[in-house]
Amino acid sequence: MTCPAEINDRSLPPEERLAALEAFIKSGGPAEMPPFNGEVNNHIHTVYSFSPYTPAMAALKARQAGLEAAGSVDHDSCAAAPEMRRACALLGMGCVTGFELRVDLRHTEFASRKINSPDSEGIVYMTVQGIPEGSSGAVRAFLAPLNEARGRRNRLMTETLNKITAADLAPLSYEEDILPLSMAAAGGSVTERHILYALSRALIKRTGPGGALLDFLASRFDLSPGGKLADLLADRNNPYYDYDLLGFLKSAFGDRIFIQPGGDECPRVEEVCAFAKSINAVPSYAYLGDVGDSPTGDKRAEHFEDAYLDELMPRLKEWGFQGITYMPPRNTKAQLERIHKLCQTHGFIEISGVDINSPRQSFNCPEIRRSEFAMLIDSTWALAAHELRCAESGGEGLFNPASPLASKPLNERIGIYAEAGRRAVKERGAGN
Repeated sequence: MTCPAEINDRSLPPEERLAALEAFIKSGGPAEMPPFNGEVNNHIHTVYSFSPYTPAMAALKARQAGLEAAGSVDHDSCAAAPEMRRACALLGMGCVTGFELRVDLRHTEFASRKINSPDSEGIVYMTVQGIPEGSSGAVRAFLAPLNEARGRRNRLMTETLNKITAADLAPLSYEEDILPLSMAAAGGSVTERHILYALSRALIKRTGPGGALLDFLASRFDLSPGGKLADLLADRNNPYYDYDLLGFLKSAFGDRIFIQPGGDECPRVEEVCAFAKSINAVPSYAYLGDVGDSPTGDKRAEHFEDAYLDELMPRLKEWGFQGITYMPPRNTKAQLERIHKLCQTHGFIEISGVDINSPRQSFNCPEIRRSEFAMLIDSTWALAAHELRCAESGGEGLFNPASPLASKPLNERIGIYAEAGRRAVKERGAGN
C-alpha cells in the first residue's frame, strides 16, 4: 500500500499530517507492516532540525521497520514532540521525546580536550530526554536565546562560505536559500547541515550530478571523495544524491566555514542539567567514543573521550547527568562493554539511539536485540512511562526524590517503569 504523501509534507500543519496517518492506518496500511521485532530507537531527527522526515513519517518509518518504540531528538528544538507522541500512539508504539544541544565545559578541566564534538574542544553534545507533555513551553523559552545566537553564527558562516565560493557560485542568501530549508518558523532549528545542504543544491544546479560535479569539486576546491562515496557521487541516477553530497561536504569541507560557538549559544553544562531536572526530564551525556569508519559518512576517524573516560564519568555525575546515550552500531564491542560497566558503576540510565537524519539510513538496529543490550530496551520503555507519569503527576519521575519508588535501586526502578510503559501501550489498544 502506498503511503500518503501528506504524512511527510512539511508544509502541512501537524494536525493534517496526523490525520493522513490515521486515515492510512484505518485503510489497512498496518496489515502490510512487519510484526514488532523488539527494536527501539530514541534518537531520530525530524524536519524540525535536519532530516527528510516529519515526526509522523519518522514514526511510520520506525513502525515499518518493526520497531516497538521510537523517539524524536532534534537539535535545539522539541517542536516535534507533540506530533511524535500522537503518531506513535496511532501506530501502537511507545514514544520518548527529547532534544539535543551543545553545552560548555570550557570552565572545567576538560576545556582543552576534544570530548564528543568533532568540531570543538571543551564543548559536548548532550540530550535532554523523557520530556513530559506540558513542558514544551518551558523548553521553547529555554532554547530561544540559544537559537538566536546560533542564527547569528549561521549568518557569519554563510558569509564565510560565500567568500570561498565567490568565483564559482552565486552567493547564498541566508533568508532566501537556507532558512526555507528549515522549520524555523514553526519552532525548528537551523544547523550547519542546512547551510551545507544549500551548498549541495547550488553545486548540483551549477554542474548537474555525476562526474562533472566531482571534477568541479576537485579542480575548484581540492575535494575528492574516495571509495564507495566516490561511486555514489559519480552516479547521476543516485536517488539520495543531495544527501550523499551533503555528507561528504560536512566531513571534507565543513571545517572551512565552521565558526566555534560561543557561550551565548552553549550554556554551561550545570545550567542545562538543572533545567532538565526542573521539568522532570533526563539530562544525558552522548557518548561518542573513538571513531573508526563512520557509518553515516560524515565523521572522520578520530580520537574522542575514550582515553580519559574513567576520569570523565564521575564528573558527569557531579554536573547533574542522569543518563548516558549511545549508539550500538557506532561502537566496538569493547567500547560498548566498557560504557555499560561505567554506567552501572556510576548509576546512569543507559539510553540507546541511532542518529537518523538521512534517507539512506536504516531505522533498524539489530544489535540492540542481542541479549547483552536488553537493558537498552527496558530503559526505553521506562522513559516512555516516565514521560506519561510526569505528565500526570510530577512526583512520578524516574529520578524524582519525591517518588514512592525513589528508594529502590535504579535498575529496579527501570524494570518497574518499563513494565508500566509496555502496559500503557497495550491498554491504549492502538493499531498494530
